[in-house]
Amino acid sequence: MGVRPYPPQDLARYLPAVGVVEWVQSEILARDGSIHNPEHAHLLDADLVFLWAPAGFTKAMKTVIGQAEEVMIRAGGWQKGRQEQQLEDWFGRVPGFMITLDADYCAQCSDADWCALVEHELYHVAQALDEFGAPKFTKDGLPKLKIRGHDVEEFVGVVRRYGPSVDVKRLVDVANAGPELRLGSIAHSCGTCLKAVA
Repeated sequence: MGVRPYPPQDLARYLPAVGVVEWVQSEILARDGSIHNPEHAHLLDADLVFLWAPAGFTKAMKTVIGQAEEVMIRAGGWQKGRQEQQLEDWFGRVPGFMITLDADYCAQCSDADWCALVEHELYHVAQALDEFGAPKFTKDGLPKLKIRGHDVEEFVGVVRRYGPSVDVKRLVDVANAGPELRLGSIAHSCGTCLKAVA
């Protein structure tokens, strides 16, 4: 497996995350990648970039260390021009999707935690579905992408008091089946994290 990209030391401003897209392509998206995940196949030709943030931020009483977003400039005139120029300065274009990562966290986390964070954010960039549940494609034949929410989002107290929803039951079934990548393989080939990250 290739060495994972690290952010520059003592990062004080937002910077393109050089090498992250290439690492994701070779290790996760490529069929011969060391931690290939076929569930991300729709991202093979995605217009996706990564950005280092100097630190995380707090939202809804949780520290956010990663965020996937569809790049949409909702401004006009000079505001639009400034935002487009910033993206073009960083990436040479206005990308379709951007994943921002907390550089402070990424500089010190384990390989397993790094992989879990990156894959968590990749899961947010999903292929859109039509009204019948079939995958949508662009006029060029590429997967039509969109941002999606988490598979399961629930409070422990609600599950304790009222029982699990269908989504929570599905998560429990998958958890009871055990991980696809065991701790030993994670240590040798990176892998998915065993704890939740934002």
